[in-house]
Amino acid sequence: MTWSKLELTAIRLVLYGSLAAALALFYLPLVTLLVFSVREGRYLVLPFDGVTLKWYAAIFEHPDLPEAARNSLLLAVITMLVSTTLGTLLALGLQRVRLRGRTAIGVFVLSPIAMPQLLLGVILLLWFAMGANLFDYSLGLWSAAIGHIVYTMPFAAVVVGVQLAGLDRSVEEAAADCGATAWEIYRDITLPLLWPGILSAAIFSFLLSWSNFYISFNLAGTSSVLPTFVYAGLSYNSSPLYPALATLVLIPMAILVVAAEAVRRRGAARAHGSIAAAVPEVAT
Repeated sequence: MTWSKLELTAIRLVLYGSLAAALALFYLPLVTLLVFSVREGRYLVLPFDGVTLKWYAAIFEHPDLPEAARNSLLLAVITMLVSTTLGTLLALGLQRVRLRGRTAIGVFVLSPIAMPQLLLGVILLLWFAMGANLFDYSLGLWSAAIGHIVYTMPFAAVVVGVQLAGLDRSVEEAAADCGATAWEIYRDITLPLLWPGILSAAIFSFLLSWSNFYISFNLAGTSSVLPTFVYAGLSYNSSPLYPALATLVLIPMAILVVAAEAVRRRGAARAHGSIAAAVPEVAT
């Protein structure tokens, strides 16, 4: 089938136009956030009355910000470690273990992915509220961490599962034929091939927890985290300080994503490049 020059031009226009529209929808809000963060006036309205960086300086003078930042960092790190570990084990179990009802178990465990965060937060809040009546406890960072893990662990399992599905099982079988034990195969072959996916899952879990509002709002109790801190500030005091804070948070997150992808690509290439040497090594 041949295409005329006019048809090819039309196809390119549609494809590039769709790409430009998608990028605009994604990046225009971020650009707007950056623009309002350097606004001279206190209120987030147009027209501008000047440009300043004073709101970035004001971030570090806010008395409640350090506690919110520490809580968010602690929550994200705990969520990342637990979700990545459980997600990796879940992915291995679903793809490597012969278990009756494995598909149903996978659907049940991965169902939080399809559930809106607001609905999941309300459901978990009701669950913790019923438990509080029985065991007399208060909501806090620990309950928010459980909620974040419930939400992010399925995403980690999917990311690791995709990496695991693309793993060449013949390499592991060759190592087994050479006399390697199951642990040696897992340590010297499976993990080196799987770790780029594990790293991606860890970064993904961290970012999902760091920016999560609905679950934190419902389950953190009186503990303040960055998303709820920004929400409270914008609700009661519309100020460019909060767009400035959001900009400062977005920049390192973007750098982290780019760095993780670079490490993932390098790790995948290194793992595949050294796999030929790994097979005889595990057999000795």
